Amino acid sequence: MNRIFFTLVLIVMMSGTYAQKFENLALTPPMGWNSWNTFATNINEALIKETADVIVESGLLDAGYEYLVLDDGWMAMKRDENGRLYGDPERFPNGMKALGDYIHSKGLKFGIYSCAGAETCGDYPASRGNEYIDARTFAEWGVDYLKYDWCNTAKLNAEGAYTTMRDAIRAAGRPIVFSICEWGDNKPWEWGKNVGHLWRVTGDIVNCWDCELGHGSWTSWGIWKIINMRKGIRKYAGPGHWNDYDMMEVGNDFTDAENRSHFVMWSMLASPLILGNDVRSVDEETLNTLTNKEVIAVNQDKLGIQGFRFLNENNIEIWLKPLANDEWAVSFVNMKDKPVNLEFDWLKHEMKDDLNNRSVETGNYTYEIRDLFKHESIGNTAKPLKATLEGHDVLFVKLTKTHP
Repeated sequence: MNRIFFTLVLIVMMSGTYAQKFENLALTPPMGWNSWNTFATNINEALIKETADVIVESGLLDAGYEYLVLDDGWMAMKRDENGRLYGDPERFPNGMKALGDYIHSKGLKFGIYSCAGAETCGDYPASRGNEYIDARTFAEWGVDYLKYDWCNTAKLNAEGAYTTMRDAIRAAGRPIVFSICEWGDNKPWEWGKNVGHLWRVTGDIVNCWDCELGHGSWTSWGIWKIINMRKGIRKYAGPGHWNDYDMMEVGNDFTDAENRSHFVMWSMLASPLILGNDVRSVDEETLNTLTNKEVIAVNQDKLGIQGFRFLNENNIEIWLKPLANDEWAVSFVNMKDKPVNLEFDWLKHEMKDDLNNRSVETGNYTYEIRDLFKHESIGNTAKPLKATLEGHDVLFVKLTKTHP
């Protein structure tokens, strides 16, 4: 009987029944908060609980930010006697299961971090060779989201390493959103759809408009460096599998205009909206930007189509994103640090998305133009759109058909 049982198990495993990610997760880009951008490895239980409280009390949860993700640095410097990861006992005295329970009690979902290498980027124990025990541990703690990094991986094959953890998560039995974080070095957009739910497309973000910041063996990138780094990858994004342009720097020493532009671009790119600021000290204007439900709705649109650059005219970047119900999102971003006058004639431009066979039919229809920050109509496409954009600011509109 045992021989028959194990033969059946082997057949099932070889058939690939368990070699699948959990489906029906991240059908729209995940939204939440991650500790890394602001706190790096300097995290503790009190900080995470305070953050959870503020996410709820400030309206961020109501706006859709549901995942609270602990990044690198939560774990003790060695595994326990059973080979399991556990939280640093001084910084997380009640343990990770209790912390996850607290996060869940607030209506949030619990995210955690590990790495495919022998050690994490912060030199803590990672999951190489321990994928199955770690996945079971995370499942027992009630983890809902795993960010899986790529430091200290020696000569590992990226697709193979991430597939191993995917299979371990599946075997553990708890549906967990799997975030692939290997920085785009191994073209995860080409293989990630069947492995994870999102994949980083570049190295780490830094809070500048368009810069590079060297750190010796690696580099971090400003928001426009990240936006411009990868070409031709939008076709790989869609419900359950997203190009991840990294945690946002909205609220981290940007101007209000730059915060708006950054937030709009991540929404247009259908990137996960993962906060990277200290929400405990967020100012009112930044909070208004981050909780703008009309902008968020563009990111969360059920079609799941990633937007694209349509035109660069007079130092204004113009981006398009098809939406459900034949609507369109259009962003006009002033790339200069001084005011620029915008005059855009809808009837003179053929606006279409060849990849998805969709077009803005201004020759056949009039569209209402809704300003998604003013929350009001600003006219229609029968007349040219005129506006003055302040330095690095954005005009973000939605087009809705009104009549032929």
